Order: sequence, then structure tokens, then C-alpha cells
Amino acid sequence: MEIAPKISVDEKVRFGRPVISGTRVPVDLILGKLAGGMKYDEIVKEYDITLQDILACMDYAAKTISGEEIRAAG
Repeated sequence: MEIAPKISVDEKVRFGRPVISGTRVPVDLILGKLAGGMKYDEIVKEYDITLQDILACMDYAAKTISGEEIRAAG
């Protein structure tokens, strides 16, 4: 089931974690590689995905985080 453009979940693929549609590449893996300093072109080559797939992961993460409510304990 597609939950965002180019992002899908299926309980039979990666335990239902969000992945790039049509692949088994988890969104959090791509975000972690970016956070670790890996360059877009390196990720594209290593995981056989497109720049648009990477941007879809970042868009999905941004939209997910924007909906979070965090309350300071005090």
C-alpha cells in the first residue's frame, strides 16, 4: 500500500516498515545514510534507486515529523 508518493508499506516486506515503492530499501536506511554524510550519487549507485526516490524519502520524513507533537516535561 502506498502511504506517500513513492513510499509504501507491506507487512511482508521489511516487517511493514516504509520502503521505497518497488524496492525493499527502507526509508530510514536512506535517511541514515544521508545523515552519515553519504552523497546522493553514492546512495543511488549502492541501492539502485533514483534521486527522486531519495527526495521522496526526505519528503515523507519531513511530513511525518511535521505532524508530531512534542511536549516538554517540566
